[in-house]
Amino acid sequence: MLPLIFLSLLLLPPASLAAVSDDDEYLKLPLLRKSPLPSPTQSLALDTRRLHFLSLHRKPIPFVKSPVVSGASSGSGQYFVDLRIGQPPQSLLLIADTGSDLVWVKCSACRNCSHHSPATVFFPRHSSTFSPTHCYDPTCRLVPKPSPAPKCNHTRIHSTCPYEYAYADGSLTSGLFARETTTLRTSSGREANLKSVAFGCGFKISGQSVSGASFNGAHGVMGLGRGPISFASQLGRRFGNKFSYCLMDYTLSPPPTSYLTIGGVKSDDAVSKLSFTPLLTNPLSPTFYYVRLKSISVNGAKLRIDPSVWEIDGSGNGGTVVDSGTTLAFLADPAYRSVVAAMRRRIRLPIAAELTPGFDLCVNVSGVSRPEKMMPRLRFGFAGGAMMVPPPRNYFIETEERIQCLAIQAVDPKVGFSVIGNLMQQGFLFEFDRDRARLGFSRRGCGASS
Repeated sequence: MLPLIFLSLLLLPPASLAAVSDDDEYLKLPLLRKSPLPSPTQSLALDTRRLHFLSLHRKPIPFVKSPVVSGASSGSGQYFVDLRIGQPPQSLLLIADTGSDLVWVKCSACRNCSHHSPATVFFPRHSSTFSPTHCYDPTCRLVPKPSPAPKCNHTRIHSTCPYEYAYADGSLTSGLFARETTTLRTSSGREANLKSVAFGCGFKISGQSVSGASFNGAHGVMGLGRGPISFASQLGRRFGNKFSYCLMDYTLSPPPTSYLTIGGVKSDDAVSKLSFTPLLTNPLSPTFYYVRLKSISVNGAKLRIDPSVWEIDGSGNGGTVVDSGTTLAFLADPAYRSVVAAMRRRIRLPIAAELTPGFDLCVNVSGVSRPEKMMPRLRFGFAGGAMMVPPPRNYFIETEERIQCLAIQAVDPKVGFSVIGNLMQQGFLFEFDRDRARLGFSRRGCGASS
């Protein structure tokens, strides 16, 4: 989920940690996603709106591991993390989003809370460790404020820190910036109580981006971006300043469990299989994980794409971002047109008589038992020599009965950037190593490969 105003880059004190002392532990959270996906046209509309926002704004260690599940069964193209927050813990599903920084949850200030279903909102009154941030606290400067911002009274005990996160379509979440204890299970099976995690307690939630189809089943957002208030940043220094995840294929049955690991990849075999490419810094977009995409091949044939297509210009436009919060993939328009033309020449399936609205290449798979065997293979080349070869199911999706379309869209590099979305990432293990400024990925160590 994407804020309309970028956060200033101030250092945030790391969350304190209790009940963890073994230096070989880490945090591992399940990632949740359930098939089927929302409609492709719906995903396209949501992704386009998200990218429109992005184009407007430029500014031996323990670990935690938790499952990640799909939100597709509830009409969302996102992956969810189950986070327990407060004392006693209240369990909520948050969208795992590498494209934003703020951690926020839906909150209720009710006294008689019987009209709320359990595990749909956070109840601050039910937690003994809920602590609103004072408006003069330095961390309060890390979040955008309502306009006009209420006056901060330095002497008042209850002068809290208000926040308001706005979205490109007019959606917003607003409430109080606060600190709270989160409870996570470490690799050893013990529970880690992370104290003073900074988050937004949202009492007002409105608009399509945070209450519509893309948000179905979610109760907030876990920002994993590069800014100082993201979940990854707050836990980073305690857990090696890296995190990793696997986004498993939503079409498999039964759906496999995906994991978000705070602390990076721990399997020696998986680490040895990782291919690394440098993470780039865009001062005008400090939240995002940029990589340098250098080439695209179709069936082994490298496409003729001018290298300048992939560059970040002086206005902060262009480049390529790895974003778990965008479903489809987006390529700079010149590269996109080359990919579509090459795919059309090499595909061994009949072109659909009618295109699904919003898609430029669709094929008819009627009577074909394994259409992926007849799809051209994409290969992405990155700086440092890393190669990503996703299976066809990562970029051809069923849009109608017996119709599959290329799940890649065009973006103007002069006003936006290319995006590797969560569909293209499926089945890969990704490690975001922030200290070494590099991204590692592999088809090994995550799940079955094709």
